[in-house]
Amino acid sequence: MQTKKIINEGKNAVDEMLAGILAAHPRHLASVDGSTRSIIARDGPRPGKVGLVIGGGSGHEPTFLGFVGKGLADAAAVGNVFASPPPDPILECAKAADGGAGVLFMYGNYAGDVMNFDMAAEMAAMDDIEVRTVLTTDDVASAPRDQIDKRRGVAGNFFVFKAAGAACDRMLSLDECERIARKANERTYTMGVALGPCSLPQTRKPNFEIGEDEMEIGMGIHGEPGVERGKLQSADAITDAMLDRILEEMQPARGDKVAVLVNSLGSTPLMELYIMNRRVAERLEGIGVSVHATWVGHYCTSLEMAGASVTLFHLDDEMQTMLDHPCDCAMFRAG
Repeated sequence: MQTKKIINEGKNAVDEMLAGILAAHPRHLASVDGSTRSIIARDGPRPGKVGLVIGGGSGHEPTFLGFVGKGLADAAAVGNVFASPPPDPILECAKAADGGAGVLFMYGNYAGDVMNFDMAAEMAAMDDIEVRTVLTTDDVASAPRDQIDKRRGVAGNFFVFKAAGAACDRMLSLDECERIARKANERTYTMGVALGPCSLPQTRKPNFEIGEDEMEIGMGIHGEPGVERGKLQSADAITDAMLDRILEEMQPARGDKVAVLVNSLGSTPLMELYIMNRRVAERLEGIGVSVHATWVGHYCTSLEMAGASVTLFHLDDEMQTMLDHPCDCAMFRAG
C-alpha cells in the first residue's frame, strides 16, 4: 500500500518544492543563473567576507534552505531526497559566496556528501577559491566518543551553522571561522527517537518497519539504525533516555549554560514537542544548568517521519555571542 502525499510526479518533487520556496521568499533567496539547485542569499555574500556554503539532500526542510540568509549561510546546494548534491551546484554556490576571503563548506558527515563536496572544493581551487570544510557530527548515538569522526550530522546542524554563520558575518578570518565552526560542533550533542517511518516521493513506501507499539532510540534522519529498539514509553521516559546519553558525554558543571533544540522529525506535533521540552527544562534545572535559549519545532526533519530529537549546545561566552548574533533567513530569524 502506498502512502499519501500531496505531490505531482515524485521525480519532480524537489524542483517543484524549490520553485515554491523561491516564490515564497524572494526577499531572501535566489537561484544561481543556470544552476537551479544552487540557492544563494540575496543579502549575504559581500567583498572581504568568508562565504558559508551548506547543503545536502532534500527532505530535511527547513534544513538546509531555511538557514540561507544574512548572518547565517550564504548559499546552499540542494540534492535529491536523502541524496547528496552533485559537485557542480556545490561549485556554483562556492563561486556565488566567494568574497575573496575564502569559503567554508559545512554539511553532515555522510559519505556521499563528503565525496561530492570534496570534489567541488578541488574544482573551486582551480578557480583560486580557497575552501575549508567542517563536518557536523552531533549525533551521539551514531558512534562512540572515541570514533567521533564517524558520527552523523543531524539536527545539531542548526547550532553549528548558526555559530559559523555569525563568525562569517562578523568578518572574521577564514582561520577564525573554521575554528569557531569546529568548536561549535564539538559542543553540540543530539539524540533522536523514531516512532514511525517516512516514505520517499518516488516510492511512496515506508523506508523502514517498526511495530505499532515500538520506538527506536538513536535512529538517524534517513532511517539509519539506532542504539535501542523497544516498547513505546512515556514522554518523560523517552526524553530522559535521550538526555542521559547527552549529559553523560557533555558532563556539564553546575552553573553552565546551554541552548536547547527540541525538533520534530516531521509528523510529531508541537504539543508533543513542548511536553518533551518541559521535561528537558526540569532535568537541566535539577542539575543546575541554565537554559539561555530554546527552540521548539521543525528544524531538521525527515519528510513525514514520526519522532523527535533533542539537541543541547554547551555554551561559553564565545558560543553565546555567536548564537545571539542577528540573522535573517527565509525560515529562521534571530536577534
